[in-house]
Amino acid sequence: MNPPVVLSSTYVGTAPPRPGDLVYTRLGTETWRPLEEALAALEGARLPGVVFASGMGAISATLGLVPPGGVLVVPRHAYHATLAAARSLMARTGGEVREVDIADTAAVTRALGGALGRADDGARDRAPRPAAMLWVESPTNPMLEVADLPALAQAAHAVGALVVVDNTFATPLGAQPLASGADVVVHSVTKYLAGHSDVVLGAAVTNEARIRDHLLEARTLGGAIAGPWETWLALRGLRTLALRVERSQANALDLARRLEGHPDVVEVRHPGLPSHPQHARATAQMRGFGSVLTLRPRGGRAGADALVDAVRLWVPATSLGGVESSLERRRRFPSEAPSVPEDLLRLSVGIEDVEDLWADLDQAVRRAARQTGA
Repeated sequence: MNPPVVLSSTYVGTAPPRPGDLVYTRLGTETWRPLEEALAALEGARLPGVVFASGMGAISATLGLVPPGGVLVVPRHAYHATLAAARSLMARTGGEVREVDIADTAAVTRALGGALGRADDGARDRAPRPAAMLWVESPTNPMLEVADLPALAQAAHAVGALVVVDNTFATPLGAQPLASGADVVVHSVTKYLAGHSDVVLGAAVTNEARIRDHLLEARTLGGAIAGPWETWLALRGLRTLALRVERSQANALDLARRLEGHPDVVEVRHPGLPSHPQHARATAQMRGFGSVLTLRPRGGRAGADALVDAVRLWVPATSLGGVESSLERRRRFPSEAPSVPEDLLRLSVGIEDVEDLWADLDQAVRRAARQTGA
């Protein structure tokens, strides 16, 4: 019923190794295979996934597909470490990063360049050079913008760009980007896939053999290999993914609806709310609306910090996707995008009883409002 955990760092052998032979664990181990096959099945991929030591390991390896001097189009709101890695890579290789509002399909299309990015008069000298890669988060972290992925994939491919989708927030149960035109899907397995806040892992999945070969080479030579225990724990967590996501998504939508009418709340954003700017798009593209919501309480930054201090059941912590509910003010990180409001709280909703979650959140919101005089 359970695949074994193989802890060996090397394998016995004397003959020249053949393809598929196990030689040394940095090159490959049987412990990775069940998780890589399961991730491929979830994403509808023809090839096994590639598991990495962290989500950033998978992200960095995938960003390496941009050729030196190439153009990378990324969301202006995305995981801040992804943006930092993208800027660092492009600075080293002479490339260009173009940051866009990923929910604005026309703006993304212009940023992709080539004939698609020409000015209205068609002047060739005004056309930005075509992008080599389009990076998509949908919903974005932390602003929860939803991209029109089929349209963006078509536009990117029209200029010869690869399409990469970070599917961490949606999970494969909420969206399968490969079916919508993505070339690569990346995950922070740490989050929903493993689901228990006890491992750090990443993965990338593709249908293209040449891309998978690049990812394997990046893992092997870069050394971002997953540990056997972490891989086994992630596979165990994966078995309850459907149950956990079903419960946490239901909790998140319930809480978002209640918070939207709260007198001490300025703004709530969740793709499942009709007030969300891309609610119709999310309804058409996603199966479920995810388990993350954002909240802006009265009292500005001080009110947000007071709310975080006032919760008892919710856990003030970074990361997301665990069975426990957590929250944090995202701009506490200096590297977060300056367009993210100072008072924005990102809430990762877990699988606890929704009434318990609501009772704690409600008292914290009210206490924060009193403390700040909002």
